[in-house]
Amino acid sequence: MSDRKQQIQDSYKNLGGGFAGFYDGLVSYSTTAGKIANKIMWGFDDFTTSQWLNSALSGIPENFSGKLLEVPVGTGVLTMPLYQTLPDAEITCLDYSADMMENARKRAEYMNIKNIDFRQGDAGALPFPDESFDIVLSLNGFHAFPDKDAAFKETYRVLKKGGIFCGCFYIQGEKKRTDFAVKHLLVPNHSFTPPFETSDSLKERLGNMYRAVKFRTVYAEGIFKCKK
Repeated sequence: MSDRKQQIQDSYKNLGGGFAGFYDGLVSYSTTAGKIANKIMWGFDDFTTSQWLNSALSGIPENFSGKLLEVPVGTGVLTMPLYQTLPDAEITCLDYSADMMENARKRAEYMNIKNIDFRQGDAGALPFPDESFDIVLSLNGFHAFPDKDAAFKETYRVLKKGGIFCGCFYIQGEKKRTDFAVKHLLVPNHSFTPPFETSDSLKERLGNMYRAVKFRTVYAEGIFKCKK
């Protein structure tokens, strides 16, 4: 394991600041309750969680010093350990939820990360000029966005030519237990919003937008790295 991967993994052992909740433990596979829920709904274990996250973040090079947009940032539990390793980057984190973004802001302060600008906003109407960012990262956001077409267009618009769009989100039809949980638990509580992509539909969509696409699945997560 590289030094950066080890540093990120070590950070999950201490989520920090006393504000880590069930959601953080679930997505980072770092608490007992999160591990149980994750195993039941997604089928992940320690190995597949590490595999999934490393793949989703693989579009961000070590020592990156350009401009990066993360949308949505959520609570920052998955990305603040990475941003700790990128002190020369210009990072913008955007989320529609002020409450979740406040947790991300607190986590950044706790981890002494200074080079982040937090912005509240809509992924379907990003408040940035065309071609503003070298990298656009989206972890577990598109399955929640109500207007996915607009979000795909906006993330493409703000990305520089030659830039990288990378990340992951839930795709339908890959794991029955996850499809069941999404349909009966996550859609009713409004944390996931249909319609959902399948592996084939997402590969086709990205292939029609970007000139180079790398795509894989880890259970019900579609993971992508695209070059504009």
